[in-house]
Amino acid sequence: MKKLGVLMACVIAISMLCGCSGNNEGMAADLPEITVGSDMYPPFVFEDADGNPTGIDVELAREAFKRMGYKSVFKTINWENKTKLVDSGAIDCIWGSFSIDGREDLYNWTKPYMYSREVVAVKADSGITSLSDLEGKRIAVQSTTRPEELLLSGSNPDIPELMEVISLQKREVMYPYLSKGYVDAIAAHEISILTCMKDYRIDYRIIDEPLQSVALGVAFSKKDKRNLQHKLSKTFEEMRNDGTMKKIIGKYLEDPEKYMEAGDNE
Repeated sequence: MKKLGVLMACVIAISMLCGCSGNNEGMAADLPEITVGSDMYPPFVFEDADGNPTGIDVELAREAFKRMGYKSVFKTINWENKTKLVDSGAIDCIWGSFSIDGREDLYNWTKPYMYSREVVAVKADSGITSLSDLEGKRIAVQSTTRPEELLLSGSNPDIPELMEVISLQKREVMYPYLSKGYVDAIAAHEISILTCMKDYRIDYRIIDEPLQSVALGVAFSKKDKRNLQHKLSKTFEEMRNDGTMKKIIGKYLEDPEKYMEAGDNE
């Protein structure tokens, strides 16, 4: 009888645990979804071996929105159409190593969650050692990015007159353009260039002078009245304070604190 009683107790306990597990899964499935628009930009957003999105921004988004009561869903978009997509409601926000600087009035921004530098990279044996050496040279950038704006606007007096700025729709095409000599240099986020150099064992040299130090944020449409940018900013602060943000960034970058403070990138 005692053995039967113990057996029945175990069965009841297991049933309760299974029931709780099922309820938790149901609750997770019932969470409202936030559609995050981004493109492939390692180490911020890229696909793992199974074709699933991963990276710094993906992990930060999942954790932050979960704390806010949402389930994040990443959607690969044509980066050139990002503003149209977020304004139409096709996506809820733009998140993918997206720099705030120069775009402050275009979107409802969160406070910065990371900081980076827009830099120029050349082949290791290139004679280009400073921004002034770019005079009369060809340089490749991804279209609608901050480097493209900086190089075409003439707003930086340290950037000389270039022969040509080649704007490419896909970021990853820049690297073979440089390796094959189609351009003399490329410009992008320093973190992204360093990741590419490491992953593919490419020997590039980054010019010490940055085009600009930038703050990275999450952009919502000006039409969006949910104030999610403020709630997400508050969640970022919580994740900083409890060490979650440092832990996630540290999975992909050495010295993660370097990218969490503005002063280290200026």
